[in-house]
Amino acid sequence: MKDWPWYGHVALALVAVIILYMVYFKPKNAVLNNIKEERVKAEETLNRLKGKKRQLDKIEAERATLSITLKELEAIIPDRKEVWDVLRNMHQLALNSSLNIAKFQPQREVNKEFYFEWPIPVEITGNFHNLARFFDRLSNFSRLFNIEGFTIKALSRQTGDDTITAAFTAKTYIFREKPPESKAKKGKKRGR
Repeated sequence: MKDWPWYGHVALALVAVIILYMVYFKPKNAVLNNIKEERVKAEETLNRLKGKKRQLDKIEAERATLSITLKELEAIIPDRKEVWDVLRNMHQLALNSSLNIAKFQPQREVNKEFYFEWPIPVEITGNFHNLARFFDRLSNFSRLFNIEGFTIKALSRQTGDDTITAAFTAKTYIFREKPPESKAKKGKKRGR
């Protein structure tokens, strides 16, 4: 080796560097490239998951808002019939308005597509101003009421507190989760 010309030593060093590169650095470089690719894929997955997390947070916030809205609406149109609550609240509204309930006769519900309509014929005695106060309070009641068939008559025997009688039908509503099945669907199920 001592007799070799200078370019022989350079060639030998070059061959040693190539062998070292092929044996040590090339496999390490391949491993490093694989790690880089995995890192890029992990970052893409992380960014995609962060986007989905933002969407999920947005959906959860919307669900919470809708849940609150549903609870508010259930107070207006509950999903079950609360006869005693309606009777007690209507009676309390009448008492607070200085009126007397002469008749309170809840009737059967009327089926509608997504709810039941519950008519309640009512007769009240009192004076006009107290009747107006009663309807004002009823309009602010948490449950939804429609008043139909409203009539007012003067009492034949009037006193200071009782000058009129009013008759009306208060309709309230009960939410129904599932609409009734149509007759065509029922016929298909029976034929099976």
